[in-house]
Amino acid sequence: MHFHTIISEQALTIDNETFTAKEMAIPAADKQSALQTIFRERYGNDSFQASLADFLAEWFSPADTLWVQTSGSTGTPKRMQVEKRRMMNSAMLTVSFLNLQENDDALLCMPLKYIAGKMVVVRALIAKLRLVLISPCGHPLENIGKIPAFAAMIPLQIYNSLKTPAEKERLKQIRHLIIGGGAIEHSMEEELKNFPYDIWSTYGMTETLSHIALRKLSGYSASEWYTPFSNVTLSSAPDGTLIIDAPSVCSQRLGTNDIVEFNSQGQFRVLGRKDNTINTGGVKVQIEQIEAALYPYMPLPFQITSAPDPKFGERIVLLIEGCTKKITPELEGIMGKAFDKLPAYWRPKQIVFVASLPMTETGKPDRAAAKQLVLQ
Repeated sequence: MHFHTIISEQALTIDNETFTAKEMAIPAADKQSALQTIFRERYGNDSFQASLADFLAEWFSPADTLWVQTSGSTGTPKRMQVEKRRMMNSAMLTVSFLNLQENDDALLCMPLKYIAGKMVVVRALIAKLRLVLISPCGHPLENIGKIPAFAAMIPLQIYNSLKTPAEKERLKQIRHLIIGGGAIEHSMEEELKNFPYDIWSTYGMTETLSHIALRKLSGYSASEWYTPFSNVTLSSAPDGTLIIDAPSVCSQRLGTNDIVEFNSQGQFRVLGRKDNTINTGGVKVQIEQIEAALYPYMPLPFQITSAPDPKFGERIVLLIEGCTKKITPELEGIMGKAFDKLPAYWRPKQIVFVASLPMTETGKPDRAAAKQLVLQ
């Protein structure tokens, strides 16, 4: 069956209200769909619901492709066209892996201009899940009613939920939780290990239409290794970066900037990004590895970045978030103990205090902005 035929037969339940493909598509003689009209009258032009109606109108249009935007965590955000057929392939991989069932509630709490939010909707269309809408925010579980069976969230949303007892209890009740869009720090992983249901860290990008590999964070099978989907072939380039062959979701072999290592089972773990490598005094150091080593010991939110240095070429810089503008004796003692855990060539040579750490809209560290903060 042609994918346009499949799309034309799809329906979607949104907050217990079901809409057909005809209601979600824009009629030839009109400028907007019935759903766009309903949601704009009900919620306003600038609402999250209106953006969902716009995406669905694009999904049910005759075009084979639609536009998505990259997050810009390491560079300038860009728009790219992706194939609807391949988006459905990606959705089916996740639905099958997680064994999601018809009428399961699926939480949509991420912006729809990025692939992660769009793919939650496509999974709902493919598997006949029931969408629960929460406007993107830092606390999506704060006022939620029924606990969804499935949710996709970013690390920042998980972090906030874990800090609020009521939200943490709701988080524990989600049967299938996937976390993507950024690194998951050590203490968060340790806390999630004891959760009763399945929690997964995802690996993917806009070009792979969401994730192509998962690693378990909860239970006895929690692991630091990502397992690729069965139809994905992985290898590494001479510089150690990951190469992805996933023909069902991406037509071309895809090179990444992620430095990885493989185990004997074909699983991989990410050591860091190639563009997050600091060359200090001729020694190459990975930003993510320094951050992972410091996480258990640092009392305040922080990031690692770098700055030009006349002696070392680049020096490692520690950004610290907080109201303090200087190193107190207490903080100096804590950081001294933290730095003692690092090899000498990993230790920051400069400390910069900032009101808030630079982050992208999707909750990832904004590495380019961090460098600019130091230069300023």
